[in-house]
Amino acid sequence: MSQSLPYHVYSFLRLLPFWVLCASCNKCAVRHEVADCSHLKLTQIPDDLPANITVLNLTHNQFRRLPPDNFTRYSQLTILDGGFNCISKLEPELCQKLPLLEILDLQHNELSQFSDKTFMFCMNLTELHLRSNSIQKIQNNPFKNLKNLIKLDLSHNGLSSTKLGTQLQLENLQELLLSNNKIQALRRDELDFLGNSSLKKLELSSNQIKESPYWRNLIKYINNEGENKNHPKVHNPETTSVSIWFSPGCFQAIGKLFGLSLNSVQLGPSLTEKLCLELSNTSIQNLSLSNTQLYRTSNTTFFGLKQTNLTMLDLSHNNLNVIGNDSFAWLPHLEYFFLEYNNIEHLYVHSFYGLFNVRYLNLRRSFTKQSISLASLPKIDDFSFQWLKCLEYLNMEDNNFPGIKSNMFTGLVKLKHLSLSNSFSSLRTLTNETFLSLAHSPLLTLNLTKNKISKLESGAFSWLGHLKILDLGLNEIGQELTGQEWRGLENIFEIYLSYNKYLQLTSNSFALVPSLQRLMLRRVALKNVDSFPPPFRPLHNLTILDLSNNNIANINDELLEGLEKLEVLDLQHNNLARLWKHANPGGPVHFLKGLSHLHVLNLESNGFDEIPAEAFKNLFELKSINLGLNNLNILPPSVFDDQVSLKSLSLQKNLITSVEKNVFGPALKNLSSLDMSFNPFDCTCESIAWFVNWINGTHTNISELSSHYLCNTPPQYHGFPVMLFDTSSCKDSAPFELLFMINTSFLLIFIFIVLLIHFEGWRISFYWNVSVHRVLGFKEIDSQPEQFEYAAYIIHAYKDRDWVWEHFSPMEEQDQTLKFCLEERDFQAGVLELEAIINSIKRSRKIIFIITQHLLKDPLCKRFKVHHAVQQAIEQNLDSIILIFLEEIPDYKLNHALCLRRGMFKSRCILNWPVQKERINAFHHKLQVALGSRNSAH
Repeated sequence: MSQSLPYHVYSFLRLLPFWVLCASCNKCAVRHEVADCSHLKLTQIPDDLPANITVLNLTHNQFRRLPPDNFTRYSQLTILDGGFNCISKLEPELCQKLPLLEILDLQHNELSQFSDKTFMFCMNLTELHLRSNSIQKIQNNPFKNLKNLIKLDLSHNGLSSTKLGTQLQLENLQELLLSNNKIQALRRDELDFLGNSSLKKLELSSNQIKESPYWRNLIKYINNEGENKNHPKVHNPETTSVSIWFSPGCFQAIGKLFGLSLNSVQLGPSLTEKLCLELSNTSIQNLSLSNTQLYRTSNTTFFGLKQTNLTMLDLSHNNLNVIGNDSFAWLPHLEYFFLEYNNIEHLYVHSFYGLFNVRYLNLRRSFTKQSISLASLPKIDDFSFQWLKCLEYLNMEDNNFPGIKSNMFTGLVKLKHLSLSNSFSSLRTLTNETFLSLAHSPLLTLNLTKNKISKLESGAFSWLGHLKILDLGLNEIGQELTGQEWRGLENIFEIYLSYNKYLQLTSNSFALVPSLQRLMLRRVALKNVDSFPPPFRPLHNLTILDLSNNNIANINDELLEGLEKLEVLDLQHNNLARLWKHANPGGPVHFLKGLSHLHVLNLESNGFDEIPAEAFKNLFELKSINLGLNNLNILPPSVFDDQVSLKSLSLQKNLITSVEKNVFGPALKNLSSLDMSFNPFDCTCESIAWFVNWINGTHTNISELSSHYLCNTPPQYHGFPVMLFDTSSCKDSAPFELLFMINTSFLLIFIFIVLLIHFEGWRISFYWNVSVHRVLGFKEIDSQPEQFEYAAYIIHAYKDRDWVWEHFSPMEEQDQTLKFCLEERDFQAGVLELEAIINSIKRSRKIIFIITQHLLKDPLCKRFKVHHAVQQAIEQNLDSIILIFLEEIPDYKLNHALCLRRGMFKSRCILNWPVQKERINAFHHKLQVALGSRNSAH
């Protein structure tokens, strides 16, 4: 029987968490129309998910099939992911039930074959993922109806052919992934089905394609008969080990082929030539030949690409050691060139000839030959890069060059980014001629890390007037910085000098780079920081300054004077403790004064045991302060008064025992993150009462609160979590003492009222509600003929269900007139759980609470069942509720968890489960008496 829920019940339902409302959803996580049912060992499609979901994740379960009828409810699905299951068959009606489906992922299953009807209803499908199945052959045309398909993944199967159909189809396909199959040949007729397609990516990597005899005859004809005078000779196939078969015109069969990947296919030099000839006159733009054993190139290797518009070429991981002159002369449109992880021995003047439009060139670990002799190291001839007129980014990291020649980079007139990290074996000193070859390059960033550079001479970067970022970190520089080292860097934005040997500052160290905004001097054994005038005074635009890990002990209060734009200051891991001591000669050194725009301040590990009250004065924009790993104990009350914008505060591993409001109140007011872990807190009312109340009421992120915030004193609280400290006894008695002095009699009356409300307020409130209901016309249930279906509805925690079933079922069998409402048995199928609870309570004469610790913690019982039971008790009077205690539960815990007290019920309505078995019969008798009593408070 359907029955509408009361308004107050609907209001309550809206407040419940979603997971409670979806408790029967097979533990699937549902959020924003996305259902995640992965890793649940499911064998059937859940039938109780929201009907409006658009994404369903069924991965990593135990499905053997996807029955179409089970998806009728989910007709709004656009993405279905059934990967990593045991699905062996796909039924055509699946897409008929899911007309809006766009992405179907069935990777890592056991699919082996498809019929022409399998995908006939998948008209809106744009992506089909069939990776890692058992597909060995595609018969007929299973994909012919997928007119909107953009991506098809058939990689990691057992396909021996690229033939996926016998007629033109897949006209909108952009990505076809066939890597890691058993394809041994590329035949023209097998790719005819793509005649109307425009493939941006054809992935054929990691296959074992074999050679066609056609190529042997063609190459003999070209070399021996020489009818094509303009065609360069190709290598004799009789002397070359070959293993690939490219059928004539196999790539021309594709409508427009823009991208081809043949990574990890054993091409070698000879077969690469054949591949390029086969790609002639195609629309190829991206070609990836990584790890294809292309150990050398010549002027014939890429001849076949002469008539193409190739813009990207990947030749990485080939152990390439010889690049012949004019090897890339046929690639005038190339823009992105990847040559990393090779072993080039010599780069000749004409090796890069023809690459006039290359913008990005990656040569990382391309010259890696190791030798103790400088003569045997890899060589780069002068002017080798002169052809790269459009090159903007050059990566030459992790190589092994002897040094930089005077004309090594000459001709790179558009170079903006150059990385030479860990590239040189003997680049010890940077002179004013080192970068002469970059004089006409608009270089913006230069990376010279890990090169064992030990000295910077005057004017070393004078040719790099456009440079913005200079990275000299992780070297061995050890010298006094006079300032002449930076001469010519008129537009410099960042200088990174961290992790060098030692640096000694002078007043002019940075006088020539006033545009500098970021200066990194971490761990450089910095000396003369306290020189006067301060070395950083000329840097009026500086926003980030890192002086950490330098063991700095002496600085003056003018060190950072003039740095009004400074936002980030790192001073961690130094020795600044003396500067903030009141006993310091001249008093505390206020070295942070004037930094009005400072946002981040790191003073970790400096040995501080004192902080002057004005340490952070006027730093109104501070958002993060790190004072961790110091020796701080007592902080002055006004130290954080100006930190109205503070979002992050770190004080971990100090000696803080007391967290008082007058000290930390301003700092914690708007905080987002707090770290005060591993401090020896004194768990007394005076020390942390305010802090504990703040912790338990804040939304600030405090990690590891239960384990890293422990009491140290007094002894009885040692090791006790701070958050559990009971502050209820921490009352301020001063107002009461004042009132007592003014008017003793008034105070006694006030205390009497307070005690009355505190101990008997619940009783007054309860009887007031009963009286109001009676005045408004509510009648007792017992005043009407009793028409109840159940003797009692049993409220219990989920974990106590076995006990309830064990002890209440026998009572029903013994007394046929006695019938209890048990949720697992008597709830009506198909009815919402909360509605079933309400209906069952209304149809029950009594309500029995099985009181255990589990019940006090059960969220559904606390938030809903108890609320509704008490509501009915108010209407029917108290005797309609019976309490059965299986455990000893203190009254204050019962009140705190369920808002119930023993004093609210007659003694006959409160029962305790006996420990002795011989008393169980007496217990049953008492329960029957309670069940037979009138629902009346008389």
